[in-house]
Amino acid sequence: MQITWLGHGTFLLRLPSGHVVLMDPWTDGNPAYPEGFEIPRVDTMCITHGHFDHIHDAVPIAGKFKPEVVAIYETCHWLESKGVSNTRPMNKGGSQKLGEVTFTMTHAVHSCGILDEGKIIYGGEASGYVLDLSDGRTVYFAGDTNVFSDMQLIQQLYRPELVFLPIGDLFTMSPREAAAACKMLRPKKVIPMHFGTFPPLSGRPDQLRKLLTAGEGDVWELEPGKPVDW
Repeated sequence: MQITWLGHGTFLLRLPSGHVVLMDPWTDGNPAYPEGFEIPRVDTMCITHGHFDHIHDAVPIAGKFKPEVVAIYETCHWLESKGVSNTRPMNKGGSQKLGEVTFTMTHAVHSCGILDEGKIIYGGEASGYVLDLSDGRTVYFAGDTNVFSDMQLIQQLYRPELVFLPIGDLFTMSPREAAAACKMLRPKKVIPMHFGTFPPLSGRPDQLRKLLTAGEGDVWELEPGKPVDW
């Protein structure tokens, strides 16, 4: 799988078959978005929650590429009201297979209001996802969240080898809480996200790295716009 970080919490995942999964689309106005980067294709778009920095470009990207769009039921309903077709609503604990990936929605400790014409409307609840890949490997994409004890169940049920965790602090957990998450999840690698986009997001990958011990995950710091293979 090829992973491209597009800044903040947005990632492009290209599978060996060529199938492309876009996680939490924020491109327009994202200060960390790689300059000049063009998204070539999207087959599946996956949204963790309705805050602008995770859903801002879902509607135009859905209109351009016509992907299947995965989100919690209420967020899908809002997207449909904006003209998005091919929504695939689900809820926590549920699973569905799209292309060659099985998506399982997990809990997240965060809010989920959608900003719509100056008002915040209900968007369901924030979530995370476990992605079961066709080669047998498993990925956990936490979305925006604080650490929570049920991450132990995620480890027991799905045993993710790669996890994506927010570390910025203020609006999500900090490196301290992320380290506690790694102790429960015990991945081989952890990709930090949701940091450095704005000055108040003060958490940094090196802080997380110093807090981890053997068996709790190697911190894998990506550069926006530079694809890496996993």
